[in-house]
Amino acid sequence: MTTEPGAERDAVLHAVSSAVLAVTRHLSVREVLQVIVRSARSLLNARYAALGVPDDDGSFAEFVAEGVSDKQWDAIGPLPRQHGMLAAMLREAAPVRLPDIREDPRFEWWPSAHPVLKDFIGVPIRDAQEVLGIIFLSNKRDRGGFTQADQDLLTLFAAHAAIAITNARLYERSRELTVVEERNRMARELHDAVTQKLFSLRLTAQAAGSLVRHDPERAVDEIDRVQRLAGEALAELRAVIVELRPAELDRHGLAETLRKHVALLDRLYPVKVSFAATPVSELPAETEVAVLRVAQEAVHNALRHAGASSVRVSLAASGSVLTLRVSDDGDGFEVDSSTFRGLGLISMRERAEASGGSLRISSRQGAGTTVELEVPL
Repeated sequence: MTTEPGAERDAVLHAVSSAVLAVTRHLSVREVLQVIVRSARSLLNARYAALGVPDDDGSFAEFVAEGVSDKQWDAIGPLPRQHGMLAAMLREAAPVRLPDIREDPRFEWWPSAHPVLKDFIGVPIRDAQEVLGIIFLSNKRDRGGFTQADQDLLTLFAAHAAIAITNARLYERSRELTVVEERNRMARELHDAVTQKLFSLRLTAQAAGSLVRHDPERAVDEIDRVQRLAGEALAELRAVIVELRPAELDRHGLAETLRKHVALLDRLYPVKVSFAATPVSELPAETEVAVLRVAQEAVHNALRHAGASSVRVSLAASGSVLTLRVSDDGDGFEVDSSTFRGLGLISMRERAEASGGSLRISSRQGAGTTVELEVPL
């Protein structure tokens, strides 16, 4: 694709604008990375594009790609580690442009399910001397592969992408600080309100105990007061618990928090744990907490007790209902058996009912288990 310099500049500005606007729409860092990758792929008319943000453990803290389906990702396997060309780009922090990546001595291998890459271009995304990540594209749709003009264009785009990533991180950090301040405020409220009620409750209970023998009528009055104070303290505690939602929900939202949690479990356990989600609108805080906790409990059960080889977590919105589904291919159990209480399923059902939803559990010996939570949007 041949374009005039002015048209190329306009294309870069439009792509950068999309990434920056993603930050102003309060999207997570990962969503900003996805916007960047999508824009770069369109900008250079490539079939594949990816962006990796390195961590300190030889892998990638974030890795997003365009041109690869969810089914292909599942077949490819875990996130790549910093080896081969990816490691070289992180180490050298310089642009790379190749007619065929497979012929470069720095290339090592890719999984059998990985798409075949040929012509290749990659540049570091830098903030001063720090490499925030690498962005690379492959298999240009136009004949002749990537050109020097493409490299210049992608380098310019990467410089602006660094600003978008830094801004997204700063935004998330500011939200973290806001959450910390809010939690400190709630801790003070908990101390001032609930602690006082519990202190009064204790004194009243002691008074009732001393009155039982010589003044039963007054003792009954004091016991009634104990019940009232206990109810007020419980209400205060419930209000605080609802507010003390996990910080990740404030930073990333429900779908992204679940995705990160599942990705972590997939790395920690030999069981294959996968996640899929459709776009989900914003939910009440207590509903998000309930869905997250049910998902965590259900996945925990599958990993610890089911003897499963795979666990699948999905989140989907349809009409006015949000559905969480956690399925495994493990041993299964009789839902009406004594196992029910031991697996914390009663707790999950209570969470579902508290959020106005319903919980269904289907399982049979040898046929796996599915936990399905539906809550109103």
